[in-house]
Amino acid sequence: MYNILTCDDEQIVIDSLQFIIKKNFEGQVNLFSALSGSEAIQIVSKENIDIIFMDINMPGMTGLETINCILNLKPQTVIIMLSAFDKFQYAQEAMNLGAYKYITKPVNRNIVIQTVRNAMNSVDDRRGKDSEDTELQKKLDIVSPMVESDFIYSCIFNSEKKEDLSSYLEYFNLKVTNFFFACIEVPHVDSKNQFETLAKIRSLMTEKYKCIIGSFMANRLVLFFCVDKAEQDSDLLQTFHSMAKNIYMSLSMNIGQGVRAGISRLSDELKNVTVCYNDALFALNNTSPNGELLFAEDNVKKTGSQNKIPEIAERLFNRLKIGDSAGVRFLSDLFCKEQTNANIEINRIKSSVFELLVNARNITRSINESFEGSNFDTAFSVLSETNDINVIRDFLCDRLSECSAAVSSKKEHKENPVIKKACLFVAENMRNNFSLDDAAQAAGVSSFYLSKLFKEETGETFINYVTDRRLEKAKQMLLETDLSIKEITGQTGYNDQNYFSRLFKNKFGISPSDFRNSEV
Repeated sequence: MYNILTCDDEQIVIDSLQFIIKKNFEGQVNLFSALSGSEAIQIVSKENIDIIFMDINMPGMTGLETINCILNLKPQTVIIMLSAFDKFQYAQEAMNLGAYKYITKPVNRNIVIQTVRNAMNSVDDRRGKDSEDTELQKKLDIVSPMVESDFIYSCIFNSEKKEDLSSYLEYFNLKVTNFFFACIEVPHVDSKNQFETLAKIRSLMTEKYKCIIGSFMANRLVLFFCVDKAEQDSDLLQTFHSMAKNIYMSLSMNIGQGVRAGISRLSDELKNVTVCYNDALFALNNTSPNGELLFAEDNVKKTGSQNKIPEIAERLFNRLKIGDSAGVRFLSDLFCKEQTNANIEINRIKSSVFELLVNARNITRSINESFEGSNFDTAFSVLSETNDINVIRDFLCDRLSECSAAVSSKKEHKENPVIKKACLFVAENMRNNFSLDDAAQAAGVSSFYLSKLFKEETGETFINYVTDRRLEKAKQMLLETDLSIKEITGQTGYNDQNYFSRLFKNKFGISPSDFRNSEV
């Protein structure tokens, strides 16, 4: 429907216009009228007017003054100016103010009909753009957290492609001069409250800092912070330390006591992202189990030459049990490095690595009974044939990566009742105008959790899933029913037929009407 306002100080002009419009566009328009500019402004402020026929010469506020006010109030309104004088000056001024068209009295019926039709097309284009903008924003709200996680994983595993990292930063409109990583561990986080906790942390951090936040890996989180360049290096370091301490204080006060946090060194080169991440993770692994903030530079002093090998092994098994591949690989590498640093002779190192592998396989099989893994049965002979610590370390990391992948796979492939509830809600509410929040409420989870889980479980976003189901339903109705395209538009949850037709053509390469005709 289109809301059309006719404004003229002569009632006969209003009646004439409305007669033509109603006769030729019956069922498509709601008509409003005003005898003055001030009355027109009152109507526009209360009603969602799409198109206005406005007389230029009226007592009180002129038509030009009125449209200037209206377009300031609602700039997307389509204005058609009317005048008894075919004067270029009037037309030019009207167009400069933003009028859509200028026509002269007495109005010609055919010109009015064509003008209204063209104005309706302009309104349709605007509505379609508004709908697309809304859909785009919804998609961005879902996509951005995923892009953040991809950035963090790229920092950890693929840092040599610095141009890729730069493209991520451009996406988030971040100009990096100096940066650091924070690895945090939040107590009492599990699958039930993981994403609510992440949303709260995201809100706390992005409100004050320029940062990128990854997804939880079990109860651990990686954050990338930008620090603005200072005039003096001493000022920069002071800002960095103060910022990190404020971050930790904010997390402790708002998320809960017992938060552990490791902070990397400050860097100004993206090629150092993996080193900085490892700094932060190493610092985290040496914080107190009861909660502590530890900087990487302080961590060196704290650890010294202490033998932490049994503690590292215990931490590795804990990360393995929850399928944290990144944590397992890091701790596997650290397990070998610590023994080398402690000057333990090579045969003892090989013995401890073999023992670690046996325990890791047993843990994995207790979670995933079908796990076999490659080269586990020959581990003893492989280790016996080499004294190269790098070969031993790589062998250990590869085997334990297989273990963590098997644990993660077992956890991920369990049937998820949340997704089933969300899909059932979509099927039952196909014709209704619902949102991600509505589906999340029906599934009993937060919208943030549902959007992420939906992508992980189905391989597509929730919005794309809904759009595809609706269009498939429309396609079926075009084939099997005699309903009009307008009726099908409504029954598949769309208010705008033009927008629906555009989506249908984008998906199937043919308009709804052509599709129906081709199948007859």
